[in-house]
Amino acid sequence: MRQYIVDAFTDTLFHGNQAAVCVINEWISDELMQDIARENNFSETAFTVKEGEDYHLRWFTPGGEIDFCGHATLGTSFVLFNFYEKEKEEISFITQVGKLSVKKENDEFVMDMPSYNCHPVQVTREMESAIGVKPLEVYKDRDLMMVLETEEQVRNLSPDFDMMKSLEGVTISVTAPGREYDSVSRCFAPELSIAEDPVTGSTHCMIAPYWSKKLGKRELNCYQASERGGNLRIKVLGERVEIAGKAVLYAVSELHIGD
Repeated sequence: MRQYIVDAFTDTLFHGNQAAVCVINEWISDELMQDIARENNFSETAFTVKEGEDYHLRWFTPGGEIDFCGHATLGTSFVLFNFYEKEKEEISFITQVGKLSVKKENDEFVMDMPSYNCHPVQVTREMESAIGVKPLEVYKDRDLMMVLETEEQVRNLSPDFDMMKSLEGVTISVTAPGREYDSVSRCFAPELSIAEDPVTGSTHCMIAPYWSKKLGKRELNCYQASERGGNLRIKVLGERVEIAGKAVLYAVSELHIGD
């Protein structure tokens, strides 16, 4: 089985978010996909199978399958456009959250994704203990988003991961207005065996609509302030969010998983 390793949301190697991408002719077992993801130990490993004109896409973390992942969708799009569908300008993916389309525009990939319908929740002591600072606001959908006052608070955060596991949310993100960007964020997912996710496209389906409303603008330039870091250009379009980013290939390898 051929596997590609792509750094997503960057044009520079060793930055952005790593994703492993396996393009396969037919589905292998869930157990094997999980074993491969655990062996890779990246935030996500993507598996895709072409059926008709579309590609079915699934994502696995080291701790289990998830229903939605932005950076691994970007990584998969990079692989397909560069190695399998060189003549195409748009690819559609069938996923657990519905159909996602990705367009190639020059050296960027523009992903059409669902916007999260988040609702405010009460700030608790557990939240404050988990991140070491009291959030101004907290919102919940699939993920949990905490709004902080300053970019410095986001960058200097030192989470208590054991306490963070007690919070509800597939991922736990913190965000604040940026000095050079519309928003700066970080994202954590200890329940999925991911301490900090370097750049998280799916979480920005929640972060971007919040800042779009707060700042009164539809087009946002966002930065995820992990050690690797990554830039996301986002357009908020009602119930949909367009997330644009670049990607770069790190490696192509063969997995020896046969008998």
